[in-house]
Amino acid sequence: MTPTFRDSELVNLSTHLLRAAGATDEEARTVSKYLVAANLAGVDSHGIIRLTEYVDGIRCGLIKPGSKMEVVKETGSTALLNGNWGFGQVICTQAMELAIRKAEGSGVSAVGIFHCNHIGRLSEYSTMAIEHGMICFIAVNSDPSVAPYGGKQAILSTSPISYAIPAGQKGPIVVDFATSAVAEGKVRTALSKGMKIPEGWIVNSAGHSSTNPADLYEPPLPPEQIKLSGALLPAGGHKGYSLSLVVEALAGALTGNGCDGEVKSGITNGVFIVVVKIENFVPLNIFKSTIDRLISTVKSSPRAEGFNEILIPGEPERREEEKRSKDGIPIPDASWESIVKVCRAYGLDAMSLARA
Repeated sequence: MTPTFRDSELVNLSTHLLRAAGATDEEARTVSKYLVAANLAGVDSHGIIRLTEYVDGIRCGLIKPGSKMEVVKETGSTALLNGNWGFGQVICTQAMELAIRKAEGSGVSAVGIFHCNHIGRLSEYSTMAIEHGMICFIAVNSDPSVAPYGGKQAILSTSPISYAIPAGQKGPIVVDFATSAVAEGKVRTALSKGMKIPEGWIVNSAGHSSTNPADLYEPPLPPEQIKLSGALLPAGGHKGYSLSLVVEALAGALTGNGCDGEVKSGITNGVFIVVVKIENFVPLNIFKSTIDRLISTVKSSPRAEGFNEILIPGEPERREEEKRSKDGIPIPDASWESIVKVCRAYGLDAMSLARA
């Protein structure tokens, strides 16, 4: 039976393992909180499945525990930050806090990060702005894993984007998706569960469409290693491809992180953040009531055949979080076995830590 855990149990396990691997107490707690939050929301591709990858990153020197964020360039409304290869969750949280402070004073801020490791689920950061009456946009690039529209070789990154827009009683609107057909982690999750994937997600090494998640990777397969032989496909054909180029330009070229295959590590991210203070345009209460009306109009509109409800972006994740908070978080057997193996290498008992 697939093991199921409460969020607090997984946070405890993850925190102990990351500390054993060399992370500081604060880093271990922060990273673990974000990983498990992704699982709670049902976004397992960015959850605990990443834990062994991060431990490997520490071992290989890709992740440097204790690294401090460095401000390279700064104005009243902008900043360029060097993450110095620290944990992405720690660096990006600090970057968001800086972007919010700047937007509070200037109305609009833009912050870029380079030399930053994997930040995880983007909406964990974009939603930070909502509490301050702000709108946030985040774009991220990483290593090549996506074929351009009309191509078959991995040239672009999954280039995810997230928008967070506050509302009154009906929202918020939280958009968070890869510009590829799917995040690589979702293919990895399907592989760990022994499931097929839909047509249109990937092509194999020969450039042929495949429903076998193993065809995306070179052996030995994840979690032993994560090396692509095939490629992900862009979402919506030329539309996702076009958006991906924009993300590469903003998060890769503008930050100095690199693009066009320059990003070599699968856990390296370039990050571009824009925050907008709503009060500098319209009163916040009027904006929120307007968004509420928009949401109400959309949700009450006629439904297409086969649909019982029209959902707002972010709504499925909030519902899943409520469900998993009560019922627990299922971890695929292959992922759990990998975590147990890594824990054992550090003299830790995974199950004892999870059930502590």
